[in-house]
Amino acid sequence: MPANDASDLAQRRGTSATLDVALVKTSSLGDVIHALPVVTDILAAFPGARIDWVVEDSFAELPALHPGVATIHRVAMRRWRKAPLSAQTRAEWARFRAGFRARRFDLILDLQGLLKSAFLAWQGRGLRAGFDRASAREPLAALFYQRRFRVDQQQHAISALRALAAQALGYAVDGSPRFALAPPPPAQLAGMRGGPLAAGSIVLLHMTARAEKQWPADRWRELAQRLDAHGSDVVVPWGNDGERERAGAIARGLARVRVPERLSLSQCAALLAHARAVVGLDTGLTHLAAAYERPLVFMVPDTPRWPRYRAEPFWLPKVASFGHAGTMPGVDEVWSALEGLGALG
Repeated sequence: MPANDASDLAQRRGTSATLDVALVKTSSLGDVIHALPVVTDILAAFPGARIDWVVEDSFAELPALHPGVATIHRVAMRRWRKAPLSAQTRAEWARFRAGFRARRFDLILDLQGLLKSAFLAWQGRGLRAGFDRASAREPLAALFYQRRFRVDQQQHAISALRALAAQALGYAVDGSPRFALAPPPPAQLAGMRGGPLAAGSIVLLHMTARAEKQWPADRWRELAQRLDAHGSDVVVPWGNDGERERAGAIARGLARVRVPERLSLSQCAALLAHARAVVGLDTGLTHLAAAYERPLVFMVPDTPRWPRYRAEPFWLPKVASFGHAGTMPGVDEVWSALEGLGALG
């Protein structure tokens, strides 16, 4: 029998009593990463909890990195919308719904606050909860929930998600976010398609979806040249044809700068978890590096700094952040930041 309210659920805190929770956070890459500390928080409050996760198929490798996630329920809403009545869509939807409804949850918590995520939460069996109308990104999503909670959305994205889960389950948020991700073994880097990648590399995450967030290509190139001359191993990943072309231009003619074959999310996790340091823009992989608490130079050249900016990795012990609207750091500043983080020693 599912619990009826947060006070009933809170009675199980600190016990080995079974608690079944489903988290709904389907996308995007960075948003899914920012939700991972919720799993750690729930398990700290309820050591016997079982936690499932509903996520877009293309991001399913991310919750799988957390050892506290039991079952991942994959959806493909972006693809299904293109052919909603196709036989493939119907079969995949039926498979998701049957798997999600196979167990009754004490709580189904929508961490996204969108109509699509609320609709997915509605497919499960159990008490549904989420943001109230004033807090949800799409206020109508609150109509799908049986419990609604007010959360200050001006705070960091991770803090907002942790606050929602804490209210829904009746525990207090404590300390900095803990991702508790299991790092893939460094041996995985040796088997990369296209050749092994060195553990302890400096990773340059030049990718970003918006042109105004980009750091100029000539600065990436100059930074790569300096690192190559310094004797540092450097890896420049990419995700699409345009990024591959830019990565090639950054690395061209530099002996210690590698452009790998396109990496899966789990391969990216292996690279980042064992990186010496990361230089990255506001992109999902940069947030994954922050989740692994790697020394990070974080650049958001088009966006005001946190607290108005809701994604800066404030919890990192070794981070140098640059970014005010309309300003970009020079190569000398980034180099000095890497020195300060101990990445060039």
